[in-house]
Amino acid sequence: MDVYHGFFDLEAGQSDVMFADDLSAFLDFLKSEGRIEGWRLMRRKLGLGPSEMGEFHLMIEVTDLAQLDSAFASVSERAGDIERKHAQVNQQIRRVTFALYRDFPDPHRTRGEEQF
Repeated sequence: MDVYHGFFDLEAGQSDVMFADDLSAFLDFLKSEGRIEGWRLMRRKLGLGPSEMGEFHLMIEVTDLAQLDSAFASVSERAGDIERKHAQVNQQIRRVTFALYRDFPDPHRTRGEEQF
């Protein structure tokens, strides 16, 4: 499983619960289309955490990079209902940083033959 992370803040004046609803509409649509496996939205608690990482943390799970690429291709068409849902989410966030992680160790990893 690969996990695409986004760390961000909301634009000033944005409703946190409205954002969560809009994000749910967007990502649940991608999930229903088989473009992602699942997702979670988390919020910093008690102000704990580095401010440069943002108040919110989004995790999007995909089976592999091919599925992530399919999701990106779908969203990057920039048309129709998916564009409206994406724009609603995108316009509410600021200072976003992305990262991509994978489950470890890889399920296909061979042990004992490593050269480094």
